[in-house]
Amino acid sequence: MEHILVLRFSALGDVLMTLPVVESFARQHPDVRVTVCSRAWAKPLFDLLPPNVSFVTADLKGMHQGWKGLNLLARRLLALQPTQVADLHDVLRTKYLRTRFRIAGRTVRKINKNRRARRRFIQAEVKKPQTSVFVKYADVFCRLGYTDWEVDFRGLFAEGTADLNRRLPTFDPAQRPERNWVAIAPFATYEGKIYPLELMEQVVAQLAARGDVRLFLFGAGEQERRTLEAWAAKYPHTESMAGRLANLAEEAALISHCRVMLSMDSANMHLASLVGVPVVSIWGATHSLGGFLGYGQLQEDAVQRTDLPCRPCSTYGKTPCRFGDYRCLRGIAPAVVVEHIERKLSNGPA
Repeated sequence: MEHILVLRFSALGDVLMTLPVVESFARQHPDVRVTVCSRAWAKPLFDLLPPNVSFVTADLKGMHQGWKGLNLLARRLLALQPTQVADLHDVLRTKYLRTRFRIAGRTVRKINKNRRARRRFIQAEVKKPQTSVFVKYADVFCRLGYTDWEVDFRGLFAEGTADLNRRLPTFDPAQRPERNWVAIAPFATYEGKIYPLELMEQVVAQLAARGDVRLFLFGAGEQERRTLEAWAAKYPHTESMAGRLANLAEEAALISHCRVMLSMDSANMHLASLVGVPVVSIWGATHSLGGFLGYGQLQEDAVQRTDLPCRPCSTYGKTPCRFGDYRCLRGIAPAVVVEHIERKLSNGPA
């Protein structure tokens, strides 16, 4: 039996973007074993994939840290006897692992990040859609020799909601009130991707004032938790989920019952995509045409300024604002964001 080892260690959003590709491939190739090697937090989601998918944890801050730890990980992965390796990351760690597998006689292919095209996109006056990361991931499998398949992800809970509801004992969807559920994830890794919190609070206030919605706020970290809990205490029908869910599978389960998610260009956008929930996404330093829009999400739902020649200034949002004011984000009115969300709430049953 063919056995493909998939390598992708970070970042959270990028790992989540591998799921539609791995799920589609594994479901269409039930006779091929697929082992995904990534961080421990990803395991609950990959456990939801077809039975021919397994998961190995890369403990890069523990036993697999440094060259000694990387050698330990290499030996463990080699012991699984994969016949092929798909490197969806192409960083120093995976380059070393690729070398070990090539020496062992395994077929290895890596992602083509095409960094030159990304630089041209940032500099171009007219933005043209870039190749999606999903296409780049799928291309690695094709170059391993598997051309008879396509990415047609059906969602993590596509087979029904029984298992989903068991994962969410605190929030029984059968007992939910007759109102719309909205998920809001106001944070991201970099400042250039975060809608200013004072403006986001206005969005929360306007939505809560409707009286027919229930807002779920998502975030991690102590400062984020304090912010979300303060909003939840201040506005009706608003709950902070910081620290209340066991893992990403439970978070995905809750999001799956929401009508819409409001997110930055962040991992939560991709998590909502995995459960088929529409996302209103806010883009600042990055751009929705850059290839990182969530699976199945629409460009029309990306809220962003198109009148600034300085944006996007970065592929990942790391670059500090050259003006120091992040006008790309501050220039988006809360009313515009609320309008996008309300448009989604009006499309279909509550």
